[in-house]
Amino acid sequence: MDLNSQRRVSHVRERGISPSIPNLDSNMNAWEKAEGSPFPLGASWIAEESSFNFSLYSRHATAVHLLLYRKDDLVHPAREVELSYLFNKSGPVWHCRVRSEHPDEWAYYAYRVDGPAPQGGYDHHDFDFQKILLDPFARGVFFPESFSRNAARRPGSNSGQAPLGILPNQFCEFDWNEDRVLRHGSDLVIYEMHVRGFTKNPNSGVPETHQGTFLGVVDKIPYLVELGVTAVELMPVFQFDPGDGDYWGYMPLNFFAPHHAYATNTTACNQRDEFCTMVKALHAAGIEVILDVVYNHTCEGGHRGPTYCWKGIDSSTAYMMTGNPNAPYANHSGTGNTLHTANRAVRRMIVDSLRFWDSQMHVDGFRFDLASVFTRNSDGSINLDDPPIVSEIGTDSDLSDDRLIAEPWDADGQFQLGKKFPGQRWMQWNAHYRDTMQRFVRGDCGMVSDLMTRLYGSCDLFPDDLPHALQPQLSVNYITSHDGSTLYDLTAYNEKRNWANGNNNTDGALEYSWDCGWEGDDGTPSEILQLRKQQVRNFFCLLMLSNGTPMFRMGDEFLQTQRGNNNPYNQDNETSWLDWDRRSEHADIFNFVREVISFRKSHPSISRSRFWRGDVRWYGTGHLVDMSLESRQLAYCLHGESQDDADIYVMINAGRDSVEFGIQEWAFEKWRLAIDTSRTSLSELSDDPANQCVASPTWNVNARSICVLVER
Repeated sequence: MDLNSQRRVSHVRERGISPSIPNLDSNMNAWEKAEGSPFPLGASWIAEESSFNFSLYSRHATAVHLLLYRKDDLVHPAREVELSYLFNKSGPVWHCRVRSEHPDEWAYYAYRVDGPAPQGGYDHHDFDFQKILLDPFARGVFFPESFSRNAARRPGSNSGQAPLGILPNQFCEFDWNEDRVLRHGSDLVIYEMHVRGFTKNPNSGVPETHQGTFLGVVDKIPYLVELGVTAVELMPVFQFDPGDGDYWGYMPLNFFAPHHAYATNTTACNQRDEFCTMVKALHAAGIEVILDVVYNHTCEGGHRGPTYCWKGIDSSTAYMMTGNPNAPYANHSGTGNTLHTANRAVRRMIVDSLRFWDSQMHVDGFRFDLASVFTRNSDGSINLDDPPIVSEIGTDSDLSDDRLIAEPWDADGQFQLGKKFPGQRWMQWNAHYRDTMQRFVRGDCGMVSDLMTRLYGSCDLFPDDLPHALQPQLSVNYITSHDGSTLYDLTAYNEKRNWANGNNNTDGALEYSWDCGWEGDDGTPSEILQLRKQQVRNFFCLLMLSNGTPMFRMGDEFLQTQRGNNNPYNQDNETSWLDWDRRSEHADIFNFVREVISFRKSHPSISRSRFWRGDVRWYGTGHLVDMSLESRQLAYCLHGESQDDADIYVMINAGRDSVEFGIQEWAFEKWRLAIDTSRTSLSELSDDPANQCVASPTWNVNARSICVLVER
């Protein structure tokens, strides 16, 4: 029977109701009105028909039921629609059209899906027809008061305890009037931020109802402007599993809905409108919005994890399989499952999600968690030539103006930093930059050559030779991120303290910390604290002097501490919330960071679309760079004429003693001192012009400090 013949009878068969012949008219969409349309996937509101269209991808399902719920009964669906494969299935997509007589007749929806029992090899299935399943394309998620992760882990029904999709007619239109599209250049400075942790602490100074929410971020925009950052990179804001205990948000439940708990209340309009309000306000302040997105795994875990959504709808499509019945789900993400991004249906879902956040929510870019998963074929092997998902994202016209940032590794040994990563225009988190800076500032020997390469823009990783033609701004330079210690803790702890607050997980990022001679904060002598502050100034100074794109984590600008915990993924408490009292307690560090960001932005010759090449001259304490094992000094002059900028002369001393540098460029009278990290702040220099002028052909650089001269 062909598809047109199949569509001669009704698309819906409800319990106790026999199929009937629809009254089809001559319109082109008559069949769609009766049977539903396979696209777009998800739930759509068709106002002129007072109808909903539902569309669900499941290649292996044998039965699909749509459930519609009223607000006052989340256990018993007000309507259950059984879809017939003869009339409500087009290829692998199940669909139907349901008319609503009253706008508030239903508020939420879900599915029950049945299919084959688990098969051998790679054709593993986890169908459970009693499970209430969330639509993966739902634009909003509702959690009943009796929501239970454990109920989703057990076989059988979780009715009344499952997350539900919010019907699209529940959402309000947002007024984007006068919203600006932003694209920063040499002034791009990225601030990594956790929405809840940014303002959840009662001392954040935002209204209590806004603490830990999107609106709390809005309240703090004047602070971000004062600091000088030009982009925020938000740790995951997609709806994640509230029962998993993952504070960071790296356990996504849905790719289209903002996390409900980041709204001041969980009504449908608030979830989306408050996110949009935040984006619009940040744009008005000249700040880009980049989302940290997780498309490599979900919160459903392995075969013993919960069944919320993809598992019960079509597990072997959504996830990579191992062929091992005892551990069927591949785990290249370290969290129990790996999304099957080599599958075209999964790729379609990811690209549709990105388009949604771009077009409907106006975000400016995406940072892809564990992006090396994208290079894995269905069997887990690696495809670096042209992985389809990387190509589809990078060439999609709707995403052409978005920043694409890769975390170019996964949890199963793949490390594809730089030219190895197959996305040509993708920026990348540069872990080599992080390691070099941590080791050099700590005082490790043999690091001068690596330091030169990282300052220059990591040309070894992002070569601009004929075959590659890569650029330094693709390198996202960072010293700390959420995944590891704070910058202050890097200078205060040699030992991990991850057992604090009930966290027994001692895992964490590899780091090169040095406690400056005193472990921890208890009873810290004043001279140790001053040394730690000087080391923090060194880190920030090098970060802002490097070619490439700088990024730092929230709170590092005022010495935020996690008390030595470098893996607080499950710490939704004072361990991870910003302590805003430290903003005033360490105002000197905040002022220095603000000033050195301003310095970078005022010197476009530092961050360029291309490498410095002939505009830079490298020196040591004398004319030649000392690259011996024991050397810890480097100097260079960056000429700014080609960028319509002043020249900059930098002298770096990571040694334990002060060192005299010879000034190798021009007459010494040409220079003035602009930065000295052994000083509390740059304002100290401007207060006394005599301290700024260079009066001899040599300059003494104090131990563990950096001096920057600028052409007068």
